[in-house]
Amino acid sequence: MGEPILLVGGFRALLMQGLHPRAMRGVLQNSALMDPDEAWARFRRTSEFVRVRTYGTLAEVERAGRRVRRIHATLSAVDPDTGERYHLDEPDALRWVHLGEVDSYLSVARRAGLPITDADADRFVAEWRRAAEVVGLAPESVPGSVAQLRASIEAERPRLRLVPEATHPLLQSLNAPLPARLAPFRPALPALTLLAFASLPRWARRLYGLPASPLGDLWATATLRTLQTGIHLVPSRFLPARAAT
Repeated sequence: MGEPILLVGGFRALLMQGLHPRAMRGVLQNSALMDPDEAWARFRRTSEFVRVRTYGTLAEVERAGRRVRRIHATLSAVDPDTGERYHLDEPDALRWVHLGEVDSYLSVARRAGLPITDADADRFVAEWRRAAEVVGLAPESVPGSVAQLRASIEAERPRLRLVPEATHPLLQSLNAPLPARLAPFRPALPALTLLAFASLPRWARRLYGLPASPLGDLWATATLRTLQTGIHLVPSRFLPARAAT
């Protein structure tokens, strides 16, 4: 989780989340995503939660978890397909967000060439059951191995689609709004977003209306490996300090 390349995994996870209609609508109806200050503030809050959940003490993780569970229980959205109002803590949506996050980090890490054995991958998926518990899911309700993760994602596929109201915000992500002080980083965002799209499974790219060929898979894997190699050629003093594991 301390590898900079997993920033791509974080973007990929958001794209996976976007294919769950109720999860995506919950975000859209409760966030001013196109407002630069609000979008950046939300990104910072999410990044801080991931950092604390990964590296924090048990007390810090529990505090962060209580805050997230309280927010999810308070906020609601309306499903325009049914007219039903639902809270953001409904288990099906939370479970899909969990699946997409675990799959994205693991897939990007392995395709980037990090030395992860099959046993390591199974242990990673099993350890993320603790992360599911933090947001209010029962640990046994989420996968504990790579095989279970793949089966769970496959079982969800019939319910996934891109809702019409998500199209504009996702297209805007190619030119994501940033605060003025971060404007120098804006040129890199389209490339990062395109790589995240390219690293999605082919079925997910099809749902987004994007090309989904084996050639795209090869390009994404080659690019991830090249970036990973390049990152490790950069002197460590120029990279963010990695948290101790």
